[in-house]
Parts: sequence; structure tokens; C-alpha cells
Amino acid sequence: MPPTAEAGGRREFLLVLLAGAAGAGLVLLALRQVWAHAVYTPPRPLPVQDLAISGQKLVPLASALAIAALACLAAVIATRGVVRRAAGVLLALIGAGAAAAAAAAVTSSAVLAAAAGSDPAAGAFSGGTGSTTSGAAPGSGGGAVVAGGTPGHAVITGLPWHVVAVIGALTVVLAGLATAWRGPRWPVMSARYERSGYEGPRGRTDSAAMWESLSRDVDPTDDDAAAHVGPGPAGEVELGPGSR
Repeated sequence: MPPTAEAGGRREFLLVLLAGAAGAGLVLLALRQVWAHAVYTPPRPLPVQDLAISGQKLVPLASALAIAALACLAAVIATRGVVRRAAGVLLALIGAGAAAAAAAAVTSSAVLAAAAGSDPAAGAFSGGTGSTTSGAAPGSGGGAVVAGGTPGHAVITGLPWHVVAVIGALTVVLAGLATAWRGPRWPVMSARYERSGYEGPRGRTDSAAMWESLSRDVDPTDDDAAAHVGPGPAGEVELGPGSR
């Protein structure tokens, strides 16, 4: 491959990796934000409860898929050829699943169930499905109803973060498709191979001879003390003149 083509492939590889990581990061960031509020009005004199519910509690599948996308990107770095192409296809499927999960409508029952799971006290007040108010702030009089004998309603406030999560997931899809298409042409991770023996200043030293030298308090890496290290007569080890 010409140097210019190789450099272009590296830049393309880096760009796709950054795009995939940024997309997964956007999904995780969006899911950490508040997507809804669960508001309960218990009997007096108990105060009104306003519980903020994050997107991660509402769509945990999207969060898990975003983490899986990061792991898949690591697989893209470590593989080559057909295996890398398969990793790209898997990455695109993971991104599509995250986009579908993030784009799903958040229902009032889901918000109240998440609130009950995060706060047992809220679960004691929740007796059924309350009303849903979209785009309103808690306490704005958004049509609270009595559900199962307990007033409560869900306020959906995280629509912008829905959009951010979907955009991030679609970016992961694009990164996966680019990997499946161009991945086999990208450079691979350089492999470092360990040598079977120590390469001393005068050549390769056998491991057994090296241990024998160490047992006699001789540094096998010293050029003067170990000018020659090798098996001598009767299995003994010859040491250099500097060791005597």
C-alpha cells in the first residue's frame, strides 16, 4: 500500500473510532439526564413528593447497548479482515438497538414504576397508573389524578435528551457500517513478540545458562563478566574472565 494511501487509511480508521466512541458517549450522557418527574400527592400532612427519573432508569437497555458499543470498538481495533468486518456489522446492530430503545415513548406507568423502584416510599403511595404531562414543570398543576386511591402523575421533560440519545446511537450505526465496508483496509494493531531467550550484548543467551549465571552472582547482561555464557564440560557453565 502506498504511503499516502496508508496514511489516509489511518486517518479514516481514527475518525471512525472517534465517531463511534463519541456516539456511545452521547447515549450515556443523555441517559444520565432527567427524563421525567414522578409527582405524588399523599394524604395530608405528608408533603408532595417530586422524584426526578433519569433516562437510564427508564431505558436501561440503551445504556447497556452503549457500553457494548464501546467494547465492540475495542474489538475493531484488535481484529483484522473478515473478523473486523463482522465486528463492524455487530457494532451497527448494537447502535440500531440503542436508537430504537432511546426513541421509544416513555409512558406514565414506566415513570411511576421507575420511581417506585428508586424510592420505596414512593412505591407505597403508588397504587396504579397516573396521568402523564409532557413538557410541563412539576408543580404546574398538570392534571394530577387519583390512581388507586393515591394522587400521582408523571411529567415528561426529557424530550431533548431523547433526541441526543438517538443521534448518538445513529452515529454508532454509521461507525459500524463504515467499519463493515472499509475496515479490512485499515491498519491493524502492531503485535509485539517476545523472544525465547535473552539477547545479550554478544548474542542470544540460553535461559538455563542465564539462571546459572545469576545463581553465581554474575550479571549475564554484563559484556565483560559474561563474554561467553554456555554449557561447559559435564553440564557446567563457562563464565567469562571478568567473573573470576
